[in-house]
Amino acid sequence: MTKTEDWKKKILDLKEQKNAVILAHYYQEPAIQEIADFVGDSLELSRKAATSTAEIIVFAGVYFMAETAKIVNPTKKVLVPDVAAGCSLADGCPPDEFRAFINQYPNHHVVTYINCSAEIKTMSDSVCTSSNAIKVINAIPKDKPILFAPDKNLGKYLIKETGRDMVLWEGSCVVHEAFSLEKLIDLYQKNPDAVIIAHPESETHILKVAQFIGSTSAMINYVKESPETKFIVATENGILHKMQQEAPHKILLPAPSKEDNSCACSECAFMKVNTLEKLYRCLLEESPEVKLDENIIKKAIVPIERMLQL
Repeated sequence: MTKTEDWKKKILDLKEQKNAVILAHYYQEPAIQEIADFVGDSLELSRKAATSTAEIIVFAGVYFMAETAKIVNPTKKVLVPDVAAGCSLADGCPPDEFRAFINQYPNHHVVTYINCSAEIKTMSDSVCTSSNAIKVINAIPKDKPILFAPDKNLGKYLIKETGRDMVLWEGSCVVHEAFSLEKLIDLYQKNPDAVIIAHPESETHILKVAQFIGSTSAMINYVKESPETKFIVATENGILHKMQQEAPHKILLPAPSKEDNSCACSECAFMKVNTLEKLYRCLLEESPEVKLDENIIKKAIVPIERMLQL
């Protein structure tokens, strides 16, 4: 038995003993995706967390996702493999600064991308994911001005798609801003039969050359259902594992990064902080546990429920 298989067996045994469920994001390492009860994007994981009957939810993703799980299912014990699994979008939107920012626009409907802290969600009128952002924006009355945070790239994409004028917070995802347009064009010229697909958190110049733009789940479904056979994928490299499982006969090429890294792709260092061993330890010790103030849960659930009802 390999070390990986040994960790997997230990985790499965503990999971059964403790009536736990493991939720994992598509950007987690393949071994974690394989051990998870459910793998999905932010919207799907929120829904799964809200309806989970397990006593313990182990969230293999980044910290704001685990906070969301606690908000939507507050009576459950929510664990994370490593509290250091943060997010550049969440970290780049400090509550005090955001409060001062929205106070400058008192009549605006505040929409926040789910990639933000629980405290930021308490200041929001609506929350969205990349899967449902257009639907959330279109549900807001046309005469109501909108403030969108924290991702300016997703905000610019939504302005283009919905025609709504929005005030944007100046935040961005380091993973989706890491793609090199020059290298991408070079890769496409070498593979002219490929379809470029991109996540809407990517910069505008990347989205302009993409033939399909969608959330992680939407990208997987597009590749699976498309008659085309080759794709250049502009999002975090972890998606390729699930995408290849769903479409085993398709050729998947990661969009190249500006950095000269080992895989020449864009990887989220935060997502890769989690490991099988850390997952096992957190389940064994039931720590680190995500704990939120009752008032934060009470306020943050309102815009999240509004999103889930849509």
